[in-house]
Amino acid sequence: MLLKKPIKLLLEEQKTDGENKLSRTLGPYNLIALGIGAIVGAGIFSLTGIVASENAGPAVILSFILAGIACAFCALCYAEYASMIPVAGSAYTYTYATLGEFMAWIIGWDLVLEYALASATVAVSWSSYALKLLAQFHIHLPPSLTSSPFDPVKLADGTTLNGGIINLPAVFIVVLLSLVLAKGTKESATINNLLVILKISVIILFIALGWSFINTDNYTPFIPENTGEFGHFGWSGIVRGAAVVFFGFIGFDAVSTAAQEARNPQKDMPIGIIGSLVVATILYVAFSYVMTGLVSYTAFKGDASPAATAFAVTGLHFLNSALIVAILAGYTSVILVMLMGQSRVFYSMSKDGLLPEFFSNIHPRFKTPWKSNLFFLVFVSILAGLVPISDLGHMVSIGTLFAFSLVALGIIILRRTNPEIPRSFRVPFVPLVPLLGIGVCVCLMVGLPIESWERLFIWMALGIAFYFLYGKKNSKLRKLQEITSSVSENK
Repeated sequence: MLLKKPIKLLLEEQKTDGENKLSRTLGPYNLIALGIGAIVGAGIFSLTGIVASENAGPAVILSFILAGIACAFCALCYAEYASMIPVAGSAYTYTYATLGEFMAWIIGWDLVLEYALASATVAVSWSSYALKLLAQFHIHLPPSLTSSPFDPVKLADGTTLNGGIINLPAVFIVVLLSLVLAKGTKESATINNLLVILKISVIILFIALGWSFINTDNYTPFIPENTGEFGHFGWSGIVRGAAVVFFGFIGFDAVSTAAQEARNPQKDMPIGIIGSLVVATILYVAFSYVMTGLVSYTAFKGDASPAATAFAVTGLHFLNSALIVAILAGYTSVILVMLMGQSRVFYSMSKDGLLPEFFSNIHPRFKTPWKSNLFFLVFVSILAGLVPISDLGHMVSIGTLFAFSLVALGIIILRRTNPEIPRSFRVPFVPLVPLLGIGVCVCLMVGLPIESWERLFIWMALGIAFYFLYGKKNSKLRKLQEITSSVSENK
């Protein structure tokens, strides 16, 4: 269970895969776009208003800066790994090389919570905004086909059903993007680039047009006085706000899953990971500055559309529809990148024998793990169509933070066990930076509801059972070790 996969073997494998390997088509700008696609979703339009009204006031700007710095601790660790081990698999592959096969399985199984469940969660939100956009064109779908069986449905006559049949728009977007991913990495990256350009354009337009309407009186007081309760304004509110918006930065790690499809991974992967995080932080800070300057932070209390409320003071109402389009573009790019990340993690696990060969089958023409894409088309569609969003969200958070913690721990271990391995990027101030990353993640995990921990343990129990029933018996590294040991004994 503690068997580690030598980094030399990892690098040799991806050179000798022959026809059954991923195609290297991504450059640094594609990788940065992938990161921005995963990080900058619709959270920028909603989290800003929530944190400003409930925690930090105009100082939500500081909350975003603090969260960006905290996230950078983990991002730096991912960047060093990606420059050192430029293969698919992200945290799973890194953990296999540092903590051993069993922990690698645990983290690979855990990443399903981050990537697959995140895709389903965002697909449900995408559905709600798609319905708003369709309504502007007087197109209305039956309520029973836009809600899960466990979500109450309010009908036009005022009556309420206990639940719908299926969230059809959420299923549609998952199916569409899964087919795009199966078609090709280059095509997927092109579509993601267009989506990123669209949503960033609207965000920059919001900032540029809103800037001249800023009322500086709205920044007073910049840090509202604490109400007497921790986290409700004052400096504690800024810290609590940082914990809330931290989840708006999750997604940069998905860049590392594309390492085996990068043209120059040692150089470009750190650029993609850190570059996307820097761009996202700048956008978040500038957007929150304009938004809290347009209206008083108190106006966002209980507001479901704070960005629209803020921009209404400009009188430029045409941007309301543009905001919905940007939100849809944001959600779409997040789903696309997360589905891509999930298929690449399972691709790596399958290559190691811990999952059936089905997941590492590469299409002879498209050079994508198409069967894995189709599997998650079905799996994520079922989750998006039938499971309430409230049950999905916290599972995503705890799974992601757990993965971040193990990656940061692995950097400390590798610096001691394999200091000789070439690294085109190195985390500064080791072990301080990785320890700070672990500390931030653990603190945020502790703050999650007990139900999230219970579901994590149940999910992990299922994963451990699968490992002992299938993964351990079929591990290629284990079989290689047995052959090597047998040959040594015969000699």
